[in-house]
Amino acid sequence: MEQFEIHATVRKTTGNSPARVLRRSGQMPAVLYGPKTEPVLLSVNVKEFEQILKKGNIGSIILNLVIQNGKKITKPAMIKELQSHPVSGNFLHVDFYEIDMQRKINVMIPIIAKGKAKGVEDGGLLQIVRRELEVLCLPGDIPHAIELDISNLDIGDAIHVGDINLGENVEIPADVNLTVVTVLSPKIEALEAEEEAGEAEAGEEAEADENAEPKEES
Repeated sequence: MEQFEIHATVRKTTGNSPARVLRRSGQMPAVLYGPKTEPVLLSVNVKEFEQILKKGNIGSIILNLVIQNGKKITKPAMIKELQSHPVSGNFLHVDFYEIDMQRKINVMIPIIAKGKAKGVEDGGLLQIVRRELEVLCLPGDIPHAIELDISNLDIGDAIHVGDINLGENVEIPADVNLTVVTVLSPKIEALEAEEEAGEAEAGEEAEADENAEPKEES
């Protein structure tokens, strides 16, 4: 997997007021930590950070974190947590987690379905059961995505974890029988929709009964 360089500066101040000053200057508070790393308070350039996020999945991007503190130190890291404003969406704070490039890690990888299933052309309905899967591998072997060719799937067919081959260096810890993608019969889909509608209607009736005012005895 490609690694992206991002620059950071050690910061000495904490609290809301210094954080607001940083953000007004185009910087964002950050912290680096890890199993063998004492937490280090940092700041990063927001625009540089945004450009990196456009190049990959936030949960699997490998960063070369170049820390400026009198001298430059480079640390391999991943994004552990990213906080953003609930209204504006502006980034507020990011946690970096230092990794060992020689030790396997667990990461979530998105599922991408390629092609058009034969069963869909015959009236079936494609159902992507899992939008992402957890994989275990070395940081340098993290796949960008798990691409599944669905073109040969007929109605009733499915792709399970055991059918996915990502090479010798990437493991999928999930049960091999776990369904990832399937093509449903229109009748099954219609039946499921009716059952869901019936459950919702029953729930509404039960709620109405609970909220009904008790009748006074004469």
